[in-house]
Amino acid sequence: MNEIAATQSSADPLADPLAGQPHQIVERDGVRYTLLGTAHVSRSSVDAVRSAIATGVYDTIAVELDAGRLHALTDPDALAQLDLVKVIRQGKTHLFAANLALAAYQRRLAEQLGVEPGAELKAAAMDAHERDLTLHLIDREVGLTFKRALGRLGWWARAKISAGIMLAMFADEKVGDEEIEKLKQGDLLESSFGEFASESPALYDSIIAERDRYMAARLRESATQASGAREVLAVIGAGHLQGMARHLAQDDTAPATVRNELEFLPQKSGFPWFTIILTAFVVGGFAFGFWQGGVDVGADLVVQWVLATGLLGALGCAIAGGHPLSILAAFVSSPLTPLHPALASGTVSAFVEATLRKPTHADFMALRDDVQSVRGWWKNRVARVLLNFFLTSLGTAIGVWTGGLRMLGKLI
Repeated sequence: MNEIAATQSSADPLADPLAGQPHQIVERDGVRYTLLGTAHVSRSSVDAVRSAIATGVYDTIAVELDAGRLHALTDPDALAQLDLVKVIRQGKTHLFAANLALAAYQRRLAEQLGVEPGAELKAAAMDAHERDLTLHLIDREVGLTFKRALGRLGWWARAKISAGIMLAMFADEKVGDEEIEKLKQGDLLESSFGEFASESPALYDSIIAERDRYMAARLRESATQASGAREVLAVIGAGHLQGMARHLAQDDTAPATVRNELEFLPQKSGFPWFTIILTAFVVGGFAFGFWQGGVDVGADLVVQWVLATGLLGALGCAIAGGHPLSILAAFVSSPLTPLHPALASGTVSAFVEATLRKPTHADFMALRDDVQSVRGWWKNRVARVLLNFFLTSLGTAIGVWTGGLRMLGKLI
């Protein structure tokens, strides 16, 4: 039988490193799991983690990180090693922007509080390495979490999150006391995008509840894989403590099955109706114009569509400070990409921009400082590529509605 010992020791911290720290102990299948709930912005959490590992009681350490986040925490040059052209080619521009927003939020916290967010996770990983202990990264990859979350939202909710991400990268105000207190008891991802999570049960489920079950399954799976694992210390955000303890003790589904279920990205159901309707309207409008009004009317409709979408897409790229060839790419692609369900004019122009003006190591290293000022967005090549993507896409979207309404007026 699996048992949970809910504890928050009040003993002397010198004798018990977990004294006063929220933690729970779950014994299952011959393995004793100690779940230590930490505050991601607390020096005392860092001290508690290091003291617990120093006791020598634990043979395995698990942390609430994935490989990418651990790399970002431990390698100052991790961002500079990124291939931005590859990011755009793989359609991960939105994810890259979300990671930048998260990094900007973490930096504001670090400057305000004098402690690096996630320092206790970094300390756990580094101490495990120094003591030659088995280390397991149990959190789901951030990109996968965001994809699952966004996949459950409608277009309006996704648009609000995109706008919030842009505002988060520009923001330079202090983090409020209430938000800091919530972070001490919660989760970094939840705090970063808490406004959206509180408004959307689907988003909350993907960012918090799903990860409770996922990390509990990864703990069971890693303990099975690690030969001789008997004492496991799991360092997790305090907001995950109750949920993980419950899943760890009660979930009888095979860990691999749980992991596969929560890593699965469901295919979008049905057809891309908006794209199909828009394509039918535009192509049908051209055909109707040629049929009813001859070459002059049909050609005029085509020219109006091309100019409305192409010029506004190119204007967005130009405002972003795009290279002349990036502006040309925006003009050429903007009339066509709205009719393609998996391609955006912003992706095309940003790809050309990143190829022609490849960001340097210095651009990546200065990115977090540069995005704190309006001028810095146009100065930094990485930031300028992101501006290119968003503003070109915005210009094209406005052009679609403008061109569509003009076409409708002509046909009527």
